Amino acid sequence: QVQVVESGGGLVQPGGSLRLSCTASGIRFSDNNVRWYRQPPGRQREFVASITSNVYTNYADSVKGRFTISSNNANNTVYLQMMSLNTEDTAAYYCSPVLNLRAYWGQGTQVTVSS
Repeated sequence: QVQVVESGGGLVQPGGSLRLSCTASGIRFSDNNVRWYRQPPGRQREFVASITSNVYTNYADSVKGRFTISSNNANNTVYLQMMSLNTEDTAAYYCSPVLNLRAYWGQGTQVTVSS
């Protein structure tokens, strides 16, 4: 059974940084595609970034140059380093690894950007 856990969210001022972490049991991130999504208040969930085989990355235009997705094989963790945060980045952030064409989801971690 795959279980996904996100952490690292919180309250940050505009211009600040946060690093989100995603860990999972039952799946090796290095062998699969892992995605970050976010859901701003009152809006639909949207793609943020993805990493495949620890090498290939992809980003939404809205976060390019500010967010970096990376992975650590040793602890089977995927990170989302977020910099230059603004109020538009306020959302619940979700990690979603894909295994055998099935996407799994964590419970999400809240990021609030506010002064």
